[in-house]
Amino acid sequence: MPTGVALRDVREQLFGAAERILLRDGPDALTSRAVTTEAGCAKGVLHRHFSDFDEFLAELVRDRITKLNAQAHALQESAGTGTVVANLTAALTELFGTIAVSIVSLVIFRDELRARLRRAGTPGIPLMREAAEMIETYLRRERELGRLTADADIATLAPTLVGAGHLRFADRTAPPESAEVARMVTTVLAGALPG
Repeated sequence: MPTGVALRDVREQLFGAAERILLRDGPDALTSRAVTTEAGCAKGVLHRHFSDFDEFLAELVRDRITKLNAQAHALQESAGTGTVVANLTAALTELFGTIAVSIVSLVIFRDELRARLRRAGTPGIPLMREAAEMIETYLRRERELGRLTADADIATLAPTLVGAGHLRFADRTAPPESAEVARMVTTVLAGALPG
């Protein structure tokens, strides 16, 4: 492995390498050596920036949670435009059509990573919890706008949409068609959509 290669943004290069491995080979294949090999850098680079591999993984998860904030903002901005079903279909497809399913698998697969994230104050399953909060905030706004019934149980609908979305995208070689995701969203929201 080259040792004199200058890395501009080491964290992002290592995170990108980890994501490629997760998507291509799954959480079993994710090791510090695999990450540095994929990133094209010396083995010690990862350990110069992170105390151990689980710290690296915890930072990867936190980084991806932070990136979810941009999606959450865009979803909130879509309230009152288009249709609720179309907005949620797009949001769930964007969420689970990326690395999120692999990150959830990684957190479930690695006990120490899960424990480390919990000690740092990240309860539940990271990324899934934030996704449910994103959907819940959006649904509350749509209810305020009258695009959902006044008695819609938002606290139940949001995690149901996230869980059902996760199941639609998990363990597939290709993502589901948009129409399939839209049918699922429509079914979950059936009692909450006016008319």
